Amino acid sequence: MFWPMLAIALGFLGIAVLGLLGIRVFIEAQRLGRQVTHTTQRINRAAEDLERAATDLARTGESLR
Repeated sequence: MFWPMLAIALGFLGIAVLGLLGIRVFIEAQRLGRQVTHTTQRINRAAEDLERAATDLARTGESLR
């Protein structure tokens, strides 16, 4: 009777460990998603600034040389 109980306990422990690891992966995936969103916003802001600067430069007719 000892071995079946030990097998059940170890199986439950294994499922619990997998559950905890799954939660950690989920949390890290959410954090990565937030970082990607933040970086995308920064890139878009920089692209808008560059476009605005290029428009101003074209309006004045100056060159970069």
